[in-house]
Amino acid sequence: MKSTRLFVLSAAMFAVTGAAHALEFKAVGPVPAVLYDAPSPKGRKVFVAPRGMPVEVVLTYGDWAKVRDMSGDLAWIQSRSLVQRRSVVVNAASARVRASAEDAAPVMFTAEKGVLLELVDPPAGGWAKVRHRDGQSGFVRVTEVWGE
Repeated sequence: MKSTRLFVLSAAMFAVTGAAHALEFKAVGPVPAVLYDAPSPKGRKVFVAPRGMPVEVVLTYGDWAKVRDMSGDLAWIQSRSLVQRRSVVVNAASARVRASAEDAAPVMFTAEKGVLLELVDPPAGGWAKVRHRDGQSGFVRVTEVWGE
């Protein structure tokens, strides 16, 4: 009986702490940034992230942030290299960006896998309002992009 109570208590604590950790996405600022294997410029350089690249902030440590990219890889970046302005990357073979947040809405443009789009408004109802760098905008299904 005691082990059952302990299990239930542990499960409840996990549920509460799990809900408290919302995903935090940011983007690489206006210039490319180096990602390291440790929170130090003396660490091994593992990747140069292009400007605007969305990342999920997993942890902050002083002036550094541990981030996850679209492929799930983890690395460290100087926090000052990140901005709040959000962007998303198309992770579907081809994403249809529509005039409104409806499957029946006209397609404004299509974006191929890997294309970077600015997130204009936070996702709602399974859709996100996005803008391409050429100025075209519309709504994309959140299942077709990463970084929202």
